[in-house]
Amino acid sequence: MGNCFGISRKLTSEIAPADVIKKHPAVKLYGPPNSISTYYIRCALLYKPVTVHFIPSETHRSPVLEYKSDSVTGSVNDVLRYLDVKFPEPKLLMGRGIGRGGWCDETTPFVVWLVILQHRSMTWHLERMGRWSEDLAGRGGRARGDPAMGTPKMEVRKFARSYSQLLELMLEHAQMEERVVFQILEKADRGLSKAANEEHARDLPMMNGIKEDIKSIGVLDSGHPSYQEALCNLSTRLKTLQEHSKKHFEEEEKNLLPLMEAAELSKAQQDKVLDQCLDVMHGTHSHLFRFFMEGLLPQDAMHYLDMLSRCSDQNRVSSMLRLIVDKIV
Repeated sequence: MGNCFGISRKLTSEIAPADVIKKHPAVKLYGPPNSISTYYIRCALLYKPVTVHFIPSETHRSPVLEYKSDSVTGSVNDVLRYLDVKFPEPKLLMGRGIGRGGWCDETTPFVVWLVILQHRSMTWHLERMGRWSEDLAGRGGRARGDPAMGTPKMEVRKFARSYSQLLELMLEHAQMEERVVFQILEKADRGLSKAANEEHARDLPMMNGIKEDIKSIGVLDSGHPSYQEALCNLSTRLKTLQEHSKKHFEEEEKNLLPLMEAAELSKAQQDKVLDQCLDVMHGTHSHLFRFFMEGLLPQDAMHYLDMLSRCSDQNRVSSMLRLIVDKIV
C-alpha cells in the first residue's frame, strides 16, 4: 500500500530539472479558482505525468481542460475519464478496491468507506515510519547521505514531526469512530461500543510512549552507545504498534463495519453522518490533509474526495483541497 505516483512524490521532491519537465506533456486548466470542482481536478492532475498550467478564470462557470487540440468540460468525472484515457497510468476512476473480506462495494455506506480509507492511509504511514526507524537503527543514527535529511539531529526532528502528525491522525480517527461510528453500530449490537472503545485504549500507552522515546533520542549524544540502543528499541516498538494496528483495522473491517449495512441509513442520513465524522476530524483535516492524502493510492484519494464533495460545509471542503494544490511547487 502507498501512494506510488502522485501527491507523495510531488510533495516531497525538489524542483524537477528542466529536461525532466520537458518530457511531460503540458495541459491547461481554466476555471473559477475557489470552486470545489476546480480544486478537485487540480488534485487529480497531481497524479498524472503532466505539466499543469492553471489559469484562474471567473468567466468559466465550470473547469475547462485543454490538451493539444482537445477542449474538455462538463462534470468532474467527465474530465477525469478523459484524463484516464489520455494518460492511462495511474487510473483515477477504476478499481477503487474493496474492503477486507470482499464484502464492501459501491452500495456500501459512505461512512464505511471513510473508515476503510482512513485505515489505508494510517497503515501506509505506519509502514513508512517503521521502515524509517529500521533504517535509522541500521545506520546507528549516522547521516543518510541525503542532503534533504541534514544532520542526524535534524533527521530525528523530522522523524518526530512525522510521528506526531501520524499520532494526531490516529487519535482523531479513534475519536471519530467512538463518537459517531460506534454509536450507530451500538443499535445493531448492544455492548459493542464498550468493547470497541476498550480496544482503542489498549494501544494508547504504547503510542504515547513512542512519542516520548523519540523525544529522548533527540537529546541523546549520537555517538553514545545508549543512542544506538534507543534507536533499536524505537524500531521494535514501532513494529509492534504497526502489527497491532493492522490487526485492529482488519478486525474492525471484518467484524464491525459490515454491521453498518444493518443500520439501513438513507442517503440523507449518510450525508449527515459524513458531516459528523468530519466535525470530529476537523483538527487533522484542517492542517494535516496533505499528510493524510499522501497515504492513499490515486484511486482511493479520488474516492475520498468524492465523499468529501457531499459534505454540507463546502467552504470547509474548499479549504482542505486548497491545502494540497496551493502548496505544490
